[in-house]
Amino acid sequence: MEYFKACKGIPIYISDTKKGEKTVVLLHGYLETNEVWADFAKLLKPHFRVISIDLPGNGLSGTKQDENSMEFMADVVAEVLNHSKVERATVTGHSMGGYAALAFAEKYGELTEKLCLFHSTPNPDSEEKKQNRDRETALIEEGKLDLILKVNIANMFADENLDRMEEAIAMISENASISEPEGIIACLKGMKNRRDMNAFLSGFDKPLLFIFGRKDKYISETVAAELIEKFPNAKTLILENSGHAGFLEEPEISSQKLIEFTDNG
Repeated sequence: MEYFKACKGIPIYISDTKKGEKTVVLLHGYLETNEVWADFAKLLKPHFRVISIDLPGNGLSGTKQDENSMEFMADVVAEVLNHSKVERATVTGHSMGGYAALAFAEKYGELTEKLCLFHSTPNPDSEEKKQNRDRETALIEEGKLDLILKVNIANMFADENLDRMEEAIAMISENASISEPEGIIACLKGMKNRRDMNAFLSGFDKPLLFIFGRKDKYISETVAAELIEKFPNAKTLILENSGHAGFLEEPEISSQKLIEFTDNG
C-alpha cells in the first residue's frame, strides 16, 4: 500500500506492506527514493511487515526549506511508525538512510528493536567530504544535477556489475530527477552537518548489523575493518561482489542476512 501522510508539517510518501508480526523499516540513501528498495522488499515481505518512505527532500516527499537534518528525518520516521501503530522495528538504513537510522535509534530507542547499517557508518564527514558536499550544492544551484547523477549513481556499483545494473542505474537516476533541487540541497546540508555517532553506537545495547561491500567506492575496506574491530558485538556481512548497493548487487545474500538478523539477532 502506498499513500501520503503529513509528518512534521510536510507530506511524506509511504510504502507499507501492512502484514507481519515483526516490522522492518527501510531508509534509502542520498539521491535515492523508496523505490530503490522495491525488489528487496519483496524478498522480506513473506517474513515481515516492510515500511519504506521517501525521506524528506527526496522523491515525492516534501522538504524543509533549509536543512533536512538526520534528527529531522528521525522525527519523520517516528511519526510514520506511530501512525502505523508499530511499537518496535528493525531499522535499516542505506548510506544516508543509515545516518538517519542512527539518529532515530538515539532519539527513539523505545521504537528501535534492532539496527542495521547498510553501507553506512557512524563516522562524520571528513573535511574533504564536506567540501565535496559544498561542490555538489553549487552544481545543483547551477542546474547541473545531471552531472552529479551521472557520476555518483554509477559509483554506487562495483565496476564488474555496471552492465547488469544498467536498469537499476536508470531507475535511480530517473527517480532522483523528480526530487526538488531544494530538497536535495537540504539533504546535503544535513549530511554535512551530522554529528559523530561513534560514542552513541559504543553504548548502543541492542542488536547491530553492519553490511559492507568489498568493492565499495565510498566506504573503503580499511574503514569497514576499523568499524568491525571497534564494534566487536555487531553482526557483520561482507559482500564480496558488491560496491555500495548490495541490496541490488547481491540481494539474496543481503536479504537472507537481514531476515536472520531480524528473526534471531
